[in-house]
Amino acid sequence: MPGQAATSPRPGPTVSAQATVGVLGSRGLTGVDIAVLVLYFVFVLAVGLWSMWSTKRGTVTGYFLAGKKMVWWPVGASLFASNVGSGHFMGLAGSAAASGIAVAAYEFNGMFVVLLLAWVFLPIYIASGVTTMPEYLQRRFGSKRIRIYIAVLYLFIYIFTKISVDMYAGAVFIQQALNWNLYVAVALLLAITALYTIGGGLAAVIYTDTLQTLIMFIGALILMGYSFWNIGGYENLYERYFLAIPTRRDPNSTCGIPREDAFHMFRDPVTSDLPWPAVIVGMSIPSIWYWCTDQVIVQRSLSAKNLSHAKGASLFASSMKVLPLFMMVFPGMISRVLFTEEVACVDPEVCEAVCQNRVSCTDIAYPKLVMELLPEGLRGLMMSVMIAALMSSLTSIFNSSSTIFTMDLWRYIRPRASERELMIVGRVFVLVLVVVSIVWIPVVQASQGGQLFFYIQAISSYLQPPVAIAFMLACAWRRANETGTFWGLMVGLAVGLTRMVLDFVYPEPGCGDEDTRPSITRYVHYLYFSMILSCITLVVIVAVSLATDAPTPEQLVRLTWFTRNDKPLAPVEDRNGNDAHVIAADAAGGTEKASFRDDVSIAQGNSEPTRDGASDGSLPRRRPLWKRALLWFCGLDGPPSSGAGTEQRGYEASLPPAGDVEAALYEDPRARRLMNACLLVWMSAGIFLWAYFG
Repeated sequence: MPGQAATSPRPGPTVSAQATVGVLGSRGLTGVDIAVLVLYFVFVLAVGLWSMWSTKRGTVTGYFLAGKKMVWWPVGASLFASNVGSGHFMGLAGSAAASGIAVAAYEFNGMFVVLLLAWVFLPIYIASGVTTMPEYLQRRFGSKRIRIYIAVLYLFIYIFTKISVDMYAGAVFIQQALNWNLYVAVALLLAITALYTIGGGLAAVIYTDTLQTLIMFIGALILMGYSFWNIGGYENLYERYFLAIPTRRDPNSTCGIPREDAFHMFRDPVTSDLPWPAVIVGMSIPSIWYWCTDQVIVQRSLSAKNLSHAKGASLFASSMKVLPLFMMVFPGMISRVLFTEEVACVDPEVCEAVCQNRVSCTDIAYPKLVMELLPEGLRGLMMSVMIAALMSSLTSIFNSSSTIFTMDLWRYIRPRASERELMIVGRVFVLVLVVVSIVWIPVVQASQGGQLFFYIQAISSYLQPPVAIAFMLACAWRRANETGTFWGLMVGLAVGLTRMVLDFVYPEPGCGDEDTRPSITRYVHYLYFSMILSCITLVVIVAVSLATDAPTPEQLVRLTWFTRNDKPLAPVEDRNGNDAHVIAADAAGGTEKASFRDDVSIAQGNSEPTRDGASDGSLPRRRPLWKRALLWFCGLDGPPSSGAGTEQRGYEASLPPAGDVEAALYEDPRARRLMNACLLVWMSAGIFLWAYFG
C-alpha cells in the first residue's frame, strides 16, 4: 500500500505485560533521549520542592485545598492534566485507529460539562464550605451513611480503575522504551510522585501539573506535526484511512475494514458503536459525575481564591479539551494508515505475534508513532510526555484519595482528631496507595489492554450515574431528602452492578464470532443503559422523598442552588433557649439530638502538651535533626493547632462564617461580565465544533 511504513508483522518481544505495547520498532532511546528524561525529572522535582517551600502545608485547608489561594491558570492546567492521564494517550489513539473520531465525543462533551461545574455546582460547594464531595451530601441530608457509602465508592473507583489503567498504559510504555523491569519503573515513578504529593499537598500537585501540562502540550503537538507531515495532511488522511485494510483477513467478513462513518461523531442511533442520542444524553450523565462531583476535579476548583478564578480555570480547561482530537485521535488514525498490518491486524495469529493480544493491536497506535517517526531527543521528549501524563494523574488521585479517606472516613472513626493528626493520616494514606499500586502490578501485567479499558468504561456507565443524579437533585430540588437519596443510590448500585456483572460474564465477541450475550447486553448500548439507570435512580429518589418527611429549613441553608446566598440562621441557643438542641438525621435516617455546645467544644479541640514541649513552663527539649527535617518536609514544624473542626452533627454548626462565603463567592462586576461573555463565545465555538465533526 502506498506510503505504508510496515507491511508485515514482526515477532513481538517476550517480556510480560505487553498487551498494548507490542512491537514499538527496533529503535530505542539514545543518550540524548535519556538526557531529556533526566532534565524532565529535574524540572518536576524543582517545581515540587519549590511549591513545598513556598506554601503553608500544616493545616487542613493548606494541605488539601492549597490554602484556597490559587489563581485561574494553574488550576485550569491541573484540571486538564488530572483528566488526561497516560491511558488517555493510548486509549484515545487506539480507539481512533479502530473506529475513527467518534471517541473524541467524550472530550467535546467534557468541554461543556466542566463549565457547568463553575457556573452551577461550584457556588453551592463554596457556600457550604465543604472540603470533600461526601461531606457535601452529609451536610445536605444530615446522614453519615450516605457520606460513608460515597467515600468508599470513590476510593474503590480511584484505586481499582484510575490507578490501574494509568499504571498499565504509562509504566508498560516506559518498560518497553527503556527495557526496565516493570516493578523498577513503577517504583521509581511512584517514589517521585509520592515525594512531592506527601510533602507539598495540593499546591505542589497543581504547580507540577501545570509544568506537565506544558510538556504534554509541546510534545504531543510535535508528534501530531510529524504524523500529518508523514501522511501528507488532513485530506490524505481522509482518503487513505478508508484504504488502511490489513492483507490477512477473511474476505467474506467486514473485519478489518474501516467504518464508513469514521469521520463522524453522530452515528446511527441503533446499529453504531456510539449512537448519537446516547452520546448527547447517556454520555453527559457520567460526565457530570466526573466534572461536577468527582473529588479529583472539584478539589482543584475549590482551591481557587474566588469564584471568578474558578470560572476562569474552567474556561481554560474547557478550551484545552479540544486538543485531544488533534493530539491523540488524529495521530491514532494516522498510525493505522502508516502501520496497517500491525495496528489494524484482525487475524488472531498476526495480532498475537505483534502485541500478544489475539483480539486487536490498535492500542499500540500511539507508542508506534513515537518510536518509529520521531528522531532522537524528541523520543525522549515524548517519553517525558507519557511520564508527565502518568505522574499528573497519579498525584491527583493520591491527593484526592487521601483527602476523602482523612476527612470522610478517619474523622468518622476519630471525630476529635486534631488537625495535626489529620495531616499525618493524609500523608500516611498516600504511602498506603503507593504500596497498593505496586501490589497491583501483577494484575496489570495479567490484563489485556482492551479488557482493561472496557473495565474502566463499564465502571463509568454502571456506577457513576446514580451518584450524579443524587448530586443534581441535592443541589436543585429542595424536597429531596436523606431517605429518598439513600434508597435511590442503593437501587441504582444494585441495577448497575447487575449489568456490569453480565458484561464481564458475557464479554463482547470478537469480529466474526457468534454473539451469545443476553439481550440486555447485546441490544442495549452501555450509554443507553446509563440513561435507563439514571431514570430508575431519579424515580426512586423522587418517589421516596415525596413519601417521607421533607427536609427542615436548617438543612437547606447554603446547600442548594436556591439557598446558596442565604444568611446563616441565628445560633441555636438564641432561637430556642439555653438548652435547645440541633436536630440531625442519624445514619439510619432517623433523628438524634446533639448539643450545640458539644459541637463547639469538638470544634475547639483539647489543648494537650506535645512530647517535645512542657506544660509546667519549662523550656521544650530540642528535637533531633531527623525529626525536625521530617516535620519540615510534612509542613508540621510549626506549633500544633487546635481541633480540626466540628463533628458536623448539627447542620448550621458546620457552615463557614458568612464573611468567608461572601468573599469566596464575590465577583467583581467587570470580571463577572467578562467571564459570562467568554462563556457565550466558547459555547458557540463548541457548538460549531460539534456540528462540523458531527
